[in-house]
Order: sequence, then C-alpha cells, then structure tokens
Amino acid sequence: MEINDLTNEIIGAAIEVHKVLGPGLLESFYQDALLFELRSRGLNCQKEVAVPLIYKGVKLGEDKRIDILVENQIVLELKSVQKIEEVHHLQILSYLRLSNLRYGLLINFNVPILKQGIYRKVNGY
Repeated sequence: MEINDLTNEIIGAAIEVHKVLGPGLLESFYQDALLFELRSRGLNCQKEVAVPLIYKGVKLGEDKRIDILVENQIVLELKSVQKIEEVHHLQILSYLRLSNLRYGLLINFNVPILKQGIYRKVNGY
C-alpha cells in the first residue's frame, strides 16, 4: 500500500475510534480501540514497540516505546491532552529518528473534531 493510502486508512480508523468513543478518555483507551480498528482493516500493527537509545554506538538506559507502529512504516504517537505542545511534535520526530523511520502521525483524541488533532510528520533523516 502506498504511504498516502496507508496514512489515509490510519486517519479513517482514528476518526472512527473518535466517533465511537468521543474525547476525554485516557490515551490507553484510544490506543486499544485504534489497534482493534486498524487490525480489523487488515493492517499489521504493533503496540508499545521498543526503540533503543543508541548514543555514540552504545545502548543507553531503557528502551523508549512507540505507541503504535503500522506496517513497519508509520509511527503513531497518541495523546489525550488539552493542547498539543511543541514537545509533543519533537517527541514523535525523535522517535522517527531513533527508529530510522520516515513517517509518523501525532494524534490528539481530546478534541471536538479529530481532524483538528492530527499532525503528519516526516523525518528528514
């Protein structure tokens, strides 16, 4: 599946989850529902994917976790917050860089209309 088609499918699944659950729940509820929705659409998804911190060739500390990885291509960082802050944008860009992946979506479910809470991200390597 082409990246734009895949991204559109993910956004459609997220909109469906938001339509059913609405805003105001914990992030973990949206994560489980979105996993269910993506898998029901035939997409390969993994939850809480470990990303090691490699610094100057040495693995440091505990692995960080990607909320959802779709088709081994797109990182999903889920939020349920009042306002997306700059640090949230930087967080997903860091996950993309650390995992050596190019595309990501930052999705905040705590909005009245989900389209207002979706941000596409591209890692420039």
